[in-house]
Amino acid sequence: MTGKILKGIAGFYYVHGTDGMVYECKAKGIFRNINIKPLVGDNVKITILDEMERKGNIDEILPRENALVRPAVANVDQALVFFSITHPEPNLNLLDRFLVMMEVQNVPVKICFNKSDLSDVNRQKELKATYEPAGYPVYFTSTYENQGINEIKSLVKGKTTVLAGPSGVGKSSLTNLIYPLADMETAQISEKIQRGKHTTRHSELFGIGDNTYMMDTPGFSSMYIEDLECGQLKNYFNEFDAFEEECRFLGCVHIGETTCGVKDAVKEGKISESRYHNYQLLYQELKEKRRY
Repeated sequence: MTGKILKGIAGFYYVHGTDGMVYECKAKGIFRNINIKPLVGDNVKITILDEMERKGNIDEILPRENALVRPAVANVDQALVFFSITHPEPNLNLLDRFLVMMEVQNVPVKICFNKSDLSDVNRQKELKATYEPAGYPVYFTSTYENQGINEIKSLVKGKTTVLAGPSGVGKSSLTNLIYPLADMETAQISEKIQRGKHTTRHSELFGIGDNTYMMDTPGFSSMYIEDLECGQLKNYFNEFDAFEEECRFLGCVHIGETTCGVKDAVKEGKISESRYHNYQLLYQELKEKRRY
C-alpha cells in the first residue's frame, strides 16, 4: 500500500494510507544505511504487519518534489500565510521574514488576512498594494461571517499546503470551516499517537479531503532567518528587480548607496515603504549576525 507520512515521533511514522486509515510504521534500517530520513509529507510504500493494530513498515520513500528545512516537510505545493487584518494588527515584519524563508526554499506563497468584517476597504487596498507587486496574491476572509472561505477551499484543493501564522488570528476556525471533520480526525490521530502528547510539538500534516493536506507551522512567532548572507537578501524581495537597472553600482544592496533605483522607487511610492523598512531591518540583522 502507498500512503503519506503525517507525523514522525521517536522513530515511529504515522502513515495515512490510501484506504483512509493511519498506520504506525517503523522505517527499515536500509534508510539509515543510505543516510535518508523519512520526512513528514513523504509519499511512501508500506507493508501492513498487523491490520487490527494498524502497524506496518515503511519499505520505500517515493521520489520527493521538494523538501523544506523549516518546517521539515516534503512535497509541499504552497504556503498559505494567515494573519488577522486587525485585532491584533498584523506584524508585517514577521510576515516578511516568512516570505523570505519561503523564497529561499522556492515555495509559492499566498497571503490571507482574516477578520475582514472588522476592517475598511482602504486597509485592504493598502495591503494588496504592498504585497501583490511582490508577487504574492492577497485574500481576505472572515471566519466569523464565513466570508471568502470558498475561495480558500479552492486554493488548497488537491495540494499540500503549509499553513503559517501567529496564534489567535483564526487558523483553527479556518481549518474547521474548510473541513469540519478536521477536529475529529486530529483527535483520532492524537489518540493513536499517545506517546506524542508530552513531547515538543512536531510538524504534522492532516488530510482535509481527496489528496488535500494541510500542515500548521509551529514556532511561527520566533522566526530567525539563518544561512543567508546579508548581500543575498535583496534577491528575495522580488519587487526590487524592476528597479535594479537604475542603481549606479553593480551589486548594489540598496542600503547606503547614493544613486539607487530601489531607494528612488520607495520615495516615489513604487515600492512599499513597509517592505523596504523590513528589508533594512533584516539586512542589519544578518550583517550583525555575520560579525559575531
